Amino acid sequence: MARGNFGERLKRERELREVTLEEITQATRIGPRFLEALENEEWEKLPGGVFNRGFVRSIAHYLGLGEEAFLAEYDLAYGIHADQLAQKHAQKFEERIPQTPWWVPAAMVGGILLLATALIFGAVYSWRRFVRHSTPKPAANIAAPAVNSSTLASASPLPASNPPGAAASPLDLSVSVSTMTRVRVQADGTLLFEESIRPGENRHFPAKTEFVVSAAGSSAVLLELNGEAMPPIGAPGTSGTITLTGKNLRQVSGGNSQP
Repeated sequence: MARGNFGERLKRERELREVTLEEITQATRIGPRFLEALENEEWEKLPGGVFNRGFVRSIAHYLGLGEEAFLAEYDLAYGIHADQLAQKHAQKFEERIPQTPWWVPAAMVGGILLLATALIFGAVYSWRRFVRHSTPKPAANIAAPAVNSSTLASASPLPASNPPGAAASPLDLSVSVSTMTRVRVQADGTLLFEESIRPGENRHFPAKTEFVVSAAGSSAVLLELNGEAMPPIGAPGTSGTITLTGKNLRQVSGGNSQP
């Protein structure tokens, strides 16, 4: 280790007085290796603390130097060494800390954005379904003119089907999907639609008597006939075809009227 001002001065003062390390050792009982360590400022070879200051005070007294002034020079030199040692330790500690890869915060931001998008889409889709189901049903659900209780008691239950000769109500089909799916819709034997439908879209188709609906992802398709939810087209993960007529409405109405 290169010597600093303190060590050089200590050696210079000793040599000016023609005093050897052995003589100082005999007079102060300080080992030669400690004396050399002080002159070379090899602080790691010294015991440190009050021992170092005791060595410096004894040497300065033996050489006839001002003890306090010499101790001040030692404190300055040793303090600089301690600061440098602390900086090296801090630098080594920082080097041991692994840096976070750049893709970790990027992946976290992407995950948060993806989660927020999924939550927003789910809320919008749920709200649309709630609005559709909470909308008042068509004229089929409008109550008949009020009659007195005695008339109702004596009257026989009305049949579920339309009376003979009555005109069939027009059919309205609503098609929506939970995932992007290709859907084919035929109305009264005429092809009306054969395209992919995206989530969030709601397609409506009119017919007089019959719909035939086919889909690649049958479980992802939601069908509503005149505002009434229809059964799934097929099993999950398979394609399927379903035929819808006014009979499906009567079946749903009959199922809803059971206690």
